Amino acid sequence: MAASNKAVVGPLVGAVDQGTSSTRFLVFNSKTAELLSHHQVEIKQEFPREGWVEQDPKEILLSVYECIEKTCEKLGQLNIDISNIKAIGVSNQRETTVVWDKLTGEPLYNAVVWLDLRTQSTVESLGKRIPRSNNFVKSKTGLPLSTYFSAVKLRWLLDNVRKVQKAVKEKRALFGTIDSWLIWSLTGGVNGGVHHTDVTNASRTMLFNIHSLEWDKQLCEFFGIPMEILPNVRSSSEIYGLMKAGALEGVPISGCLGDQSAALVGQMCFQNGQAKNTYGTGCFLLCNTGHTCVFSDHGLLTTVAYKLGRDKPVYYALEGSVAIAGAVIRWLRDNLGIIKTSEEIEKLAKEVGTSYGCYFVPAFSGLYAPYWEPSARGIICGLTQFTNKCHIAFAALEAVCFQTREILDAMNRDCGVPLSHLQVDGGMTSNKILMQLQADILYIPVVKSLMPETTALGAAMAAGAAEGVGVWSLEPEDLATVTMERFEPQINAEESEIRYSTWKKAVTKSMGWVTTQTPESGDPCIFCSLPLGFFIVSSMVMLIGARYISGIP
Repeated sequence: MAASNKAVVGPLVGAVDQGTSSTRFLVFNSKTAELLSHHQVEIKQEFPREGWVEQDPKEILLSVYECIEKTCEKLGQLNIDISNIKAIGVSNQRETTVVWDKLTGEPLYNAVVWLDLRTQSTVESLGKRIPRSNNFVKSKTGLPLSTYFSAVKLRWLLDNVRKVQKAVKEKRALFGTIDSWLIWSLTGGVNGGVHHTDVTNASRTMLFNIHSLEWDKQLCEFFGIPMEILPNVRSSSEIYGLMKAGALEGVPISGCLGDQSAALVGQMCFQNGQAKNTYGTGCFLLCNTGHTCVFSDHGLLTTVAYKLGRDKPVYYALEGSVAIAGAVIRWLRDNLGIIKTSEEIEKLAKEVGTSYGCYFVPAFSGLYAPYWEPSARGIICGLTQFTNKCHIAFAALEAVCFQTREILDAMNRDCGVPLSHLQVDGGMTSNKILMQLQADILYIPVVKSLMPETTALGAAMAAGAAEGVGVWSLEPEDLATVTMERFEPQINAEESEIRYSTWKKAVTKSMGWVTTQTPESGDPCIFCSLPLGFFIVSSMVMLIGARYISGIP
């Protein structure tokens, strides 16, 4: 909630929250963690071919400038002096890959988004070169070989984009995830911009050794990536450079965290065993494992959680990644037209209160954790003539919860101690039906912060705590108390298990759709008649046919 018109006590910290669906700039009071003002701009996604997902890096950058300017205007209307903003943190969608020309500042291709599937054949060919007895990629990075991560996206750009090839040859190319592109641009770009990333974002490239915290020569040689195009790796909390333009010119950029690490910090999960789940475009469950790299036996990732200072220790996390969560709501809105706004999904689901046996597996980009099954595609099954858009809306919300249950089960097995409750954040948590469904399906309480902007808050905390800024204390006794809303399970355990086991049956039906064809070829398989390779099972066809035959409109 924005602050009322009153004097603000204490220094302020801004946070850029650049996500897959939107860009936001938010300003917090560093003493109370109160959100004072913010502005948001939706970002376009482009789908040039089946399975390809791209964004315009220049649109992303301009959206950041717009959000900063608009937020500063709003602060002025609240009689808040923007000179009180002492630092800026950056949180960003991870893995999304950008290559640009350091002499002109121009991107050499669109950003290849983390959801993109074009590199599947690259992944398959690289996989054949990794010895089964020595999976050095996973042991060094904590990651499975997958289209999800930056290295294979960068490899595709080097193989297929002439501008990139030429710029690399002429030593003009720079690579980065979205944080690097933004920090380089905001700190001056061609006029002295700094080419940096932080350890959390570097750990998602598949080129970074999470033990030594350095770019790994063997990994770069394996993927064929020239090391000179990579950004310098820094901690998540230190001054990288100063803003060189706009209303906040001269303010240091001093915090940088991949969005899920930022949410972990914003949820104040600083202790070993603390976990959070963020509901955004995808769904991401992270559990802090302290200073120890814990490798999963159940399909989870090992990743860098944060390093809050140049001389501070690194913390690691186990992560369960779900590709499609909020994106399924956007799909229902933009592709099917079932809803006009994302908020309408709750109203539709509330009308029926059940999916009536309808199950939705939104495997638009294959299945991520715990399956890592690129051949999967989305299905809706269990349809009858009674099924309507309300049931499909309810099934879409249930799908988010079932996917969370799968990664929570995997995490409980890896950690050995089941979570007693789940801390949640992200835009979807404003949907009360979703939160209650999540508690019912997990059969543990779901605890939601009443200040939902934890991703931006985490970036702001890192920026404000940086050496040379020092306006935000991360000492436990100084951290602001956060008010929570709690959702308790309201169904019995047996019903929860029956629904979950039926969901898992549906998941098996979604696998194996993509066989000989790959998205990289650009040729859709015969079943891919809907955007993003979405498959609706034959019962939908039968339902439509039956309606026409019977004359039902």
